[in-house]
Amino acid sequence: MKFLKNLTILDKYLLKQIIEVFVLGIIVFTSIIFASDTFISLIKQISEFGMPINIAFMIILLNLPAVIVMTIPMSVLFATVMTVNKMCLQSEITILKACGISIKRISKPIFTFAIAMALLTFFINETIVPITTSQSKTLALYAIVQRNIPEGKRNFTMKELKDGNYLKRLFYVEKCEDKQFSNVSILDLSNDKKIQILQSKTGTSVLEGWQFDNASVYTISKEGKTLNTSWIEKTIIDFGSDIQKQLEKKNDGSDLNFFQLFNYITNKNNQPDKTTMAKYKVCFWEKLALPVTTVIFVLLGIPLAITPPRVRHNRGFLFSIGIIFFYYIIRAFSLSLGYNYTLPPVIAANLPNIILGVCGYCLYKNKSEKI
Repeated sequence: MKFLKNLTILDKYLLKQIIEVFVLGIIVFTSIIFASDTFISLIKQISEFGMPINIAFMIILLNLPAVIVMTIPMSVLFATVMTVNKMCLQSEITILKACGISIKRISKPIFTFAIAMALLTFFINETIVPITTSQSKTLALYAIVQRNIPEGKRNFTMKELKDGNYLKRLFYVEKCEDKQFSNVSILDLSNDKKIQILQSKTGTSVLEGWQFDNASVYTISKEGKTLNTSWIEKTIIDFGSDIQKQLEKKNDGSDLNFFQLFNYITNKNNQPDKTTMAKYKVCFWEKLALPVTTVIFVLLGIPLAITPPRVRHNRGFLFSIGIIFFYYIIRAFSLSLGYNYTLPPVIAANLPNIILGVCGYCLYKNKSEKI
């Protein structure tokens, strides 16, 4: 409350303009990322693995905090550039300068807002994102394992695909009641060199997949020759194996917070492969680099948004897109170098901030001294 009382009319005016555009930016950029990445990935899982629609919707909600963390710096940049550029076009910057108010004073509430959003980004990334990311992965695996249990159906078939197009397994079930299967036959084509046929009188759904008891297994070569016949007391068909491999490939430490990553990296008992450890180290430093990006964007956005008097159109949106595009090109390049240890993890995580920060400082200093 004391902070609000100390705000001047100029501060309140600028913060009001910034917050309005910031909220719009959060909505726009979150929608774009969902449409281009998360949503397409979920559609693929629904089509390939048979994930139920309601589970997919829950996974979307669980992925929302991780997306918002990425869109906060973008939205702060968008709000800064659009607001300052609009003030230039309406000659408000010129009037403020005539009243003896410098660019540094005008920038003060914008930087304050950026710092507050940086702290919010760090808070969400440390407390909410690790939990929701872990729950999202667990829910995805559970949905695949427990997928489409056909309660009350008789004489039905199901197929499981691999790589989206090729048949992996074909199931025939005579009856399913209370997650109990009767007279099951499975054609397994997951092995390129042989075909397996499993037949079981009974089966049930368990956490790990579909469990079959007292099953007969026939192994046949691709040429149709019987290679082996065996009897298995209990076997489990794991539907989640393919998607679990995909999730493990994407595992970069995002389901751990800053202190958990630090303990994992410094613990000598943990001996993951070199690539995984590199991802964890880069992710550790990104936990600090991402919030700083919010302030760096403002440092770069303010001088670019201040346009000459002869310019009579708002270039804020184009500037925002250009900076974001440039930032993510550098980020993708530096992260790839960090993952293979070409760059130290601390440099790989902070390289975009270093480059944009230097450029932003030079532009900001030049603008604040000239105007």
